[in-house]
Amino acid sequence: MNIIKRIALLCFAASLCTACFEDLDDNPVTGKDIKDFVYKGMNYAYLYKENKPDLANDRFSTDSDYSNYLNGFESPESLFENLIYDRQSIDRFSWITNDYIALEQSFSGTRKSNGLEFDFYFEPGSTTNVFGIIKLVLNNSPAEDQNLQRGQIFNAVDGIDLTENNISSLLNQDSYTLNIATYNDNNTPNDDSDDTIEATSESVSLSKIAFTENPVYKTEILEVNNQNVGYLMYNGFTADFNNQLNNAFATLQSNNVQNLVLDLRYNPGGSVNTAALLGSMITGQFNGEIFSKLIYNNDLQSSNTEYRFTNSFDGNSINSLNLQKVYILTTNASASASEMVINSLKAYSQIEVIQIGVETRGKSQASITIYDSPNFKRNGVNPLHTYALQPLVAKTINKLDVSVPNEGLIPDIILQETPNNYGILGNENEPLLAAALQHILENGRYVQPQTNNFNKLSTKVDYHPFENDMYIE
Repeated sequence: MNIIKRIALLCFAASLCTACFEDLDDNPVTGKDIKDFVYKGMNYAYLYKENKPDLANDRFSTDSDYSNYLNGFESPESLFENLIYDRQSIDRFSWITNDYIALEQSFSGTRKSNGLEFDFYFEPGSTTNVFGIIKLVLNNSPAEDQNLQRGQIFNAVDGIDLTENNISSLLNQDSYTLNIATYNDNNTPNDDSDDTIEATSESVSLSKIAFTENPVYKTEILEVNNQNVGYLMYNGFTADFNNQLNNAFATLQSNNVQNLVLDLRYNPGGSVNTAALLGSMITGQFNGEIFSKLIYNNDLQSSNTEYRFTNSFDGNSINSLNLQKVYILTTNASASASEMVINSLKAYSQIEVIQIGVETRGKSQASITIYDSPNFKRNGVNPLHTYALQPLVAKTINKLDVSVPNEGLIPDIILQETPNNYGILGNENEPLLAAALQHILENGRYVQPQTNNFNKLSTKVDYHPFENDMYIE
């Protein structure tokens, strides 16, 4: 029996993986030590282990073969990337970090930010010049202090015109100045061929801080046709804010809402457990039934987990609405745990889920943080470095064993945000919310508005690898 297979069997018999390879010198820590950790962690938990021959338990016959393999990679990052299965279409979301402190802060809702989130488009008639639009101003942030508003446009940063190639470098700075512009449709709202972006003399300077975001962004009660409709914008499944989420549902519950519009358009994911709690708050009639299931790789089938609807958490009663219908607003930024909520609720015929917006990101896998310790957990972590892995370790399926497709979840009502239809979030005239309200008023009938086809750019402004994640606590 080869060395890796023999020791791996011992590891799993003990229900954990300890040092499954010959220990390497770890004082001081070297790049090879960290690569050793990377390989062990991926060999232990990676969801797509069976698809990567290099991760097979019988891959190496001797310690020397294993050592030579590690030496073939320049860095821990290059080794990690080599172990990823089909980065372009299957595993788009696993990552490695050299700073697990920042990772942990992110999971608690803290990151470096000035409170702005953006969308970017080519200027009308141009394939080079770009303009940005503020899509979200976070509550109690530096951007809110500057009175910046959703829908404001800018076409330059620090006096430099935006292009597709310089967006990230300009806006990923800790401090910068936005040069405000205006969008002129020349009174032809359904024809963008004569639209222009016009510079102004206004500018706003911003600096980023360590910012903790409350993901419960806005809760509104709207009176529609003599009934109360609840609106909740929720921007991240952050476990530290479960109480705030439950409090928002207490407000909805006390106002006897009969319909809920749940706005997940900018929610990139987060805690699997928090997703199950949100599903329980929306419903209440499914207590104890399956919300979602996590399925691990072949070596870790004993870890497969069922998440169930519940009526309590941390000793607190859940404020459930017992709804038979819920409207969920989505964009391509809606990912992971957001998609889990939609997919899990759709498995039940007793509740109708009406999705409005555009297709979601398409991520059905969950991850865990793997540390350099004997059992890959935080306790006993190697103090000589701060590398950690956040690989996909489980796929999520609903009660009917259906997962979120890689292409994302397709809306029932397709409506895209464009520069000429950004509105005030939570206002009944904001286009996506207005579509839901019309559907409620017209008993399911909806007239699709005419919209222009703007080409939204994919960028990495203030991007951090903790986005689009669904993590297991």
